[in-house]
Amino acid sequence: MESVILVTGGAGYIGSHTVLALRERGRNVLVLDDLSEGHEAALLGAPLARGSMLDREFVMRTFEQNDIHAVFHFAARCYVGESVTDPGQYYGHNVIGTLNLLDAMAATGVKKFVLSSTCATYGEPDRLPIVEDMPQHPINPYGVTKLVDEWMLKDFHRAHGIESVALRYFNAAGADPEGRLGEDHDPETHLIPLVIAAAMGRRASISVFGDDYDTPDGTCIRDYIHIVDLAEAHILALEAMERESVGVRAYNLGNATGTSVLEVIEAVREIAGHPVPYEIADRRPGDPPRLVGSSEKIARELGWKPRFGDIKTIVETAWKWHESHPDGYPKD
Repeated sequence: MESVILVTGGAGYIGSHTVLALRERGRNVLVLDDLSEGHEAALLGAPLARGSMLDREFVMRTFEQNDIHAVFHFAARCYVGESVTDPGQYYGHNVIGTLNLLDAMAATGVKKFVLSSTCATYGEPDRLPIVEDMPQHPINPYGVTKLVDEWMLKDFHRAHGIESVALRYFNAAGADPEGRLGEDHDPETHLIPLVIAAAMGRRASISVFGDDYDTPDGTCIRDYIHIVDLAEAHILALEAMERESVGVRAYNLGNATGTSVLEVIEAVREIAGHPVPYEIADRRPGDPPRLVGSSEKIARELGWKPRFGDIKTIVETAWKWHESHPDGYPKD
């Protein structure tokens, strides 16, 4: 039996791009996904163990029936607003689901784990860019559950020798440059695909929530990282664990500068060749003016170098995907 890398949530946006990157490197992959949010078409033929992280027996059986070399863990609920109104769902999926996974790893001797974490664990930082040793004080249940996951990794390392890398990233964006994979959420909440939809006439306009922030153009600034660069960071994390003992590490994935909402709209306008309809709306409660992070640590320690650093290149790959997939993936 050949060893495999188990990718939970591998049919989702970030997971599917990482599965593709692993397979292009000749790695054997097994996806664990219940397809509640992901798309089977995004697997591009990768093998699937269909089931829920909350099904403890299913998770354990998956480990017992496969020679698992390492785990990439993407399966989670990840909407901040929803986490506030329905925290139980988040503690269930993001904490209990991760616990089931770690227990199965401990029981079967799997020692390498890469966690999809988030900048939301920092809460509202008092300085920018965010670096890894800053205090983690999440302000919503989503951020809390991801921080609990990181705490669990420390405890499972001490008790069972499981080594891990947690990647705390900001706004995943863009699509596979060859157009094989892209972003397809229902409902869509991410800015770039919403702006693209407005530019393509698939929605009337885009709402800009506040234009009076203390930023150069008055709109919020966020940190966008290309999805292919995110996938590459996960692979570098695994390769580090394969070379040496890493213990428990955490890295930010950011670009340290950020892009404003109006700059995103302008990047889409340049590609579309015509203005993008938008309207100024009231600020949303809790939106900080700037949220950017430094990836200097992962660049120094793992050699991570983003290939798609500027917002226009990121938007171009997203535009290509949405242009060729106007209705997203084929529905299962």
